[in-house]
Amino acid sequence: MARKKNDKMLRGEKLLYLLIGILVFGNIFGTSFSSALLSKTNIEVESIKKKIDKQENLNQSLEMKISELASFDNVEAVATTYGLEYNNSNVRTINE
Repeated sequence: MARKKNDKMLRGEKLLYLLIGILVFGNIFGTSFSSALLSKTNIEVESIKKKIDKQENLNQSLEMKISELASFDNVEAVATTYGLEYNNSNVRTINE
């Protein structure tokens, strides 16, 4: 006599399929979450880069203004305006 085939899933098989399903959906969720977090970080990095570029332009502009104000012609003009004599040894430019 032939044995009947048992078509029912065993308890261990059900648990294994459930575990595989959880892992697959967890992997999909984790990948989506990581991608969203990476995109957010990239947006913040680009925003900071724009702020840095803006500040560098401002610094360059201020350096040019300092150079103009420390020029010989400007110092001499200010000195004569206030009735002072120009003495080259007293003129100092502060550099970093």
